Amino acid sequence: MEAQAQGLLETEPLQGRDEDTVTSADFSNMLSEEEKEELKAELVQLEDEITTLRQVLSAKERHLVEIKQKLGMNLMNELKQNFSKSWHDMQTTTAYKKTHETLSHAGQKATAAFSNVGTAISKKFGDMSYSIRHSISMPAMRRK
Repeated sequence: MEAQAQGLLETEPLQGRDEDTVTSADFSNMLSEEEKEELKAELVQLEDEITTLRQVLSAKERHLVEIKQKLGMNLMNELKQNFSKSWHDMQTTTAYKKTHETLSHAGQKATAAFSNVGTAISKKFGDMSYSIRHSISMPAMRRK
């Protein structure tokens, strides 16, 4: 019994299956003619209000577009602003800061390692060049 009572108090909108159940139920024999007329009048009033609200919403949306155009705002600018804000929000997270710091530190170490390798290779080439120059010039000196 409580499950039924809870179902009556739900605030969620009706889903497809629920709508089918409601529309297939025939409540008309439970209502007097006066109640039917009142409900029909209320139905007409609700439909009119919904139509009015749609018209008001449409007018407000047009006005919104006009204001945005006057301000020079367009879809591309809004996308840029949203992206910039999202990027900024992401950069301020702790995870991003820690990752950035770790990668920066790793980059510095990699740069230092490549520099050391480059220096070592340069030194080796220098030694080889020196060795080749001296080995070529040495026999010439011996001939004299």
